[in-house]
Amino acid sequence: MKIELERPRTVRFEALPPLALYVHIPWCVRKCPYCDFNSHERGGDLPEKDYVEALVADLEELLPSVWGRRLGTVFIGGGTPSLFSPEAIDRLLSEVRARLPLEPGAEITLEANPGTVEAARFRGFRQAGVNRLSLGVQSLDDSMLAALGRIHSADEARRAAALALREFENVNVDLMYGLPGQTLAQARADIAEAARIGAPHVSAYQLTIEPNTVFWRKRPKLPEHDLGADMGLAVEETLGAAGFEHYETSAFARPGRRCRHNLNYWEFGDYLGIGAGAHGKVSFPDRVTRHARIKQPRDYLQAQGNTVAEQRQVGPEELPFEFMLNALRLIEGFEVDLFRARTGLPIAAVEPALGRAEERGLLERDWRRIRPSERGRRFLNELVEMFLG
Repeated sequence: MKIELERPRTVRFEALPPLALYVHIPWCVRKCPYCDFNSHERGGDLPEKDYVEALVADLEELLPSVWGRRLGTVFIGGGTPSLFSPEAIDRLLSEVRARLPLEPGAEITLEANPGTVEAARFRGFRQAGVNRLSLGVQSLDDSMLAALGRIHSADEARRAAALALREFENVNVDLMYGLPGQTLAQARADIAEAARIGAPHVSAYQLTIEPNTVFWRKRPKLPEHDLGADMGLAVEETLGAAGFEHYETSAFARPGRRCRHNLNYWEFGDYLGIGAGAHGKVSFPDRVTRHARIKQPRDYLQAQGNTVAEQRQVGPEELPFEFMLNALRLIEGFEVDLFRARTGLPIAAVEPALGRAEERGLLERDWRRIRPSERGRRFLNELVEMFLG
């Protein structure tokens, strides 16, 4: 009979985790029917100046919690951040650098859509200090783009990718599969073309129907479960054959081009969140905290610096699940010592759950590393739920 170990009631960090910054810019040209992110269709001119000022106020409010720490990465997401002018992005990054030191060679990512208006700005973003571009391509098939409600064409996506690769060495292409009416042959063709584009990183997600979206209210017919799984396998095989490393559930990279910002999430590092609806996590020597900002852009701007919607301490009983929810997405798993380093708890706190997951064939481990098995990767939700308190 197994003895359940009592989880510690306090945490203690010998060293604080790496620190990143997430900046949320919530506006887009048109809300996609599958999107459940905090994004809002722009109505007229964007309030660039006021919004950058609000972002800076957010950052200043967070500074006392991270004195003496450096930023390893910055990620500007949305929405469609590339709707902001290069001048606004330049000012934002200048204000960030003036308040928090960046690690040498820090990764600075900007999300962009492949429309020609945004593509023409790529050089300006590079000059502003952005060194990694993430393109929301989603598909290179016009019929699939129409089914997704995207406003760019496949040709525009190809041109934008070519231009991005002229300005940036580090480019990610976002792709989706399991789309309405999509066949296995179409999914294979899509991912094969994405591999040929030349971007060193591809993020490939299976479309899921989320609440509070148009697709939730008017559900399209998606490929059956088994077909969707076959598409996922085709993605892995095609990108693997093209020299990409599959390092996270939905992420593939050429050697040396893994997304450092996202790795910080998956390895349960710290991150500041600024902007409408942004979330963050900050560790202290004896506790972990989370914060969130007001979600609606209009309310956020009217708050005039008082934008905190939630701020709380994460209880020690919550930390094992939160850690595993992220770390078990990594194909190679995590080193055993990382659990204590990121949660402040001993690995013994989750030994019963580790044992059960191993018995069910969802987990593999040795003295150094814990990783999801192939079965565990296919049934990741089942695996992660075993660590709920």
